[in-house]
Amino acid sequence: MNELQKFTLEFPIEISSKLLYTMISTPEGLTHWFADSVIVEEDIFHFRWHDTLQTARLVQHKDNEYVKFEWLDDFHQGLHLEMQVIHEPLSTGVTLMVTDFAETGELELTQRLWQTQVGHLKRIFNS
Repeated sequence: MNELQKFTLEFPIEISSKLLYTMISTPEGLTHWFADSVIVEEDIFHFRWHDTLQTARLVQHKDNEYVKFEWLDDFHQGLHLEMQVIHEPLSTGVTLMVTDFAETGELELTQRLWQTQVGHLKRIFNS
């Protein structure tokens, strides 16, 4: 495996913080935009994309503010994915801040993938 690089992306979205939190923290919400299907067993989330299954543990969360997952599969074991809801004081919307990891040579591709996925989320709310 190549060296991994941590990155953070910010996406302004015109929805309430409570609704965005639901979209990043529940299997129903995540299935709408992040994965093809999500099954939760206690604090373990099983994400499926086409023929790929990845498993993560929800290690931290705070209602209406953030979720932090730790990947459990061999390739990503020990890596974290964090999605945070940032309240915008002068706006009716919020910002979704994503912190993730990518292989150094795959950084741009991974960031474009996040832009595409969050684009799906924005289209749900015409944001």
